[in-house]
Amino acid sequence: MRLSRRTLLAAATATASLTSAPPAQAAHPHRRTGFENLAASGYAQLEGERIGIVTNPTGVTRDVQHIVDVMHADPRVDLTAVFGPEHGFRGTAQAGGSEGRYDDPATGLPVYDTYLKSGRPLADIFTASGVDTIVFDIQDVGARFYTYIWTLYDCMEAAQLAGKRFVVLDRPNPVTGRAAQGPVLHKEFATFVGRQPISQAHGMTVAELARLFNGEFLTSPVPLDTVLMTGWKRSEFYDAWNLPWVPPSPNMPTPDTALVYSGTCLFEGTNLSEGRGTTRPFELLGAEGLDGRWAAAANELGLPGVHFREAYFAPTFSKFQGKTVGGVQIHVHDRPAYDPVRTGIALLVTAKKAWSGFGWRADNWIDKLTGSTRVRTMIDAGAGTDEVVAGWREELTAFRRIRKNYLLYG
Repeated sequence: MRLSRRTLLAAATATASLTSAPPAQAAHPHRRTGFENLAASGYAQLEGERIGIVTNPTGVTRDVQHIVDVMHADPRVDLTAVFGPEHGFRGTAQAGGSEGRYDDPATGLPVYDTYLKSGRPLADIFTASGVDTIVFDIQDVGARFYTYIWTLYDCMEAAQLAGKRFVVLDRPNPVTGRAAQGPVLHKEFATFVGRQPISQAHGMTVAELARLFNGEFLTSPVPLDTVLMTGWKRSEFYDAWNLPWVPPSPNMPTPDTALVYSGTCLFEGTNLSEGRGTTRPFELLGAEGLDGRWAAAANELGLPGVHFREAYFAPTFSKFQGKTVGGVQIHVHDRPAYDPVRTGIALLVTAKKAWSGFGWRADNWIDKLTGSTRVRTMIDAGAGTDEVVAGWREELTAFRRIRKNYLLYG
């Protein structure tokens, strides 16, 4: 009899299940991710179907096994394909890159590249893979311009075109699901950092977003199932769950990065460094010629929940590579009080006043990030933080009304 790796792993998994409960269930019986609930059900929602999964390095169990490895070793799941997003399934690619098409060395499964693919071309990939159901399990960070939620959208649309069922395994929003914040995308500025009109910080989980996409934005809804978390509260930050943090992308090393990201990613649209090439991306911001005056000006605003430290750093790649630049480091001391989007706007306003060299990226990328020309043109016209924030109040209120219909947790 010829034994395959899958057969051996399945036997080991079956033996282990007789001797001990899964670590996630034993340690946290009242808090389960979508995958933990799926596994606890014996994968009932996937029974009898050929499964393809859209995931990346964040798709792990509490004991940091990748769910692809776990499902592949389990005879109850017919896992036949993996679909990798930006940065790739195993996470080897930098920003703006992917891993391409290959066979995964660990499982032998075919891995298909979804990055920058949508519509019929992506539907054709799903068809060619031979799967019946597409499963999505990726850790999001709560910001409109983080591309994995648009991978979710594109895959839902393509699954509908290909006649596939779609299942979303839910995970916590690491920066809470308390409120939607920031400007809402205007459709004429739609790109892969914002396909549809949602707010800059959406305050939703991926399962809630999937329901929103299906109900509001897809031309034809996809057959959608969501496997929810157990025990998640909207007010909770990521550390409340004691889940391992696997960087969703190379420049998202910690949950602290996610906390500030929906505001400070706006500096990608400027000629300042957003901290790429440092150990604290999006928490360190700066440029040649900036000094302590910027931190002082930002601290004078008295923004809730945050202090700004005068900082100097030398990025190892990206803007100002190898040069020493001056700027600020963001220190959040009161997370519930902190508003990342308003803070990001305040830092743009004060940076423009503190540094005569301030400029927007030549392609006006800031407009894609904020979702319209309004933030850029108002700051250029001398508007203050409160005036800029007030400019999106009506559209945000309208989005919050829509969002409320799709929330799944209290």
